[in-house]
Amino acid sequence: MSMDYHFKVEQESGSSTCAFFGYNGTAGVWRIRAINDAGGWKDRTTVEDMDLAVRAGLGGWKFVYVGNVKVKSELPSTFKAYRYQQHRWACGPAVLFRKMFWEIVKAKKVSIWKKLHVIYNFFLARRIISHFVTFSFYCVVIPLSVFFPEVEIPKWGMIYVPTTITLLNSVGTPSSFHLIIFWVLFENVMSLHRCKAVLIGLLEAGRANEWIVTEKLGDMLKTKSNISVTQKIRFKFWDRFHLLELGLAVFLMICACYDCIYRQDYFFIYIFPQSITFFIMGFGYVGTIIPSQK
Repeated sequence: MSMDYHFKVEQESGSSTCAFFGYNGTAGVWRIRAINDAGGWKDRTTVEDMDLAVRAGLGGWKFVYVGNVKVKSELPSTFKAYRYQQHRWACGPAVLFRKMFWEIVKAKKVSIWKKLHVIYNFFLARRIISHFVTFSFYCVVIPLSVFFPEVEIPKWGMIYVPTTITLLNSVGTPSSFHLIIFWVLFENVMSLHRCKAVLIGLLEAGRANEWIVTEKLGDMLKTKSNISVTQKIRFKFWDRFHLLELGLAVFLMICACYDCIYRQDYFFIYIFPQSITFFIMGFGYVGTIIPSQK
């Protein structure tokens, strides 16, 4: 659902309104001249494809999204691989924004509106602020508010606005609409890792330029024996446990129990499922699990 929104909504709208969107490194056709004019590929971040796209866009080149062309792709099969992928996708843009902010401001071949689109919509709103708002509001502010009766969260901020945003984000995948609640709970968990990755990127801390290839199973389970697959993807038992998720799960469970016993605002209706989701992901019960060879 997230990828469908990214392609069908974010990229297509960027193409139609500003003739710009972030290049994903695959399923694209480039003019050699555009690459050369933009300065070629640079390895200063882990999102060199996005880096090239931003530089080409600031150089006056226009991007066209062709939605009727279908290209097969594959999602990560394990939670560990997905976490590494999301770290790179959240950290890389933050590093790139830090390095290119003044380049965007000083660009002479594009209008002020396109500069604002790139700075605010492309970087700040979508790739930096959204992660912090999601995690802080749903996993910190709402749970902590149960301990402070004087804190009152308005319904429009608690229900109406988030529901509207969620529905707009799900329009790209109408066939999965029945999974929207599970998707929201899952995305709230992933916002924890994206926030951490964005902070690392903005501060250019230790893992800012970490590159780990995302493992994908492909058709190995269908075409090869379980033994050969196991030898390729093997993990230790304790690798299934993720302490950060488990810690948040315990915190949310305490908040939910307190709200259920002592408060009348019914926040526990949301906090309980979110806590369970953190537990499920903390214990590694998500994604493809392949046991080690005996």
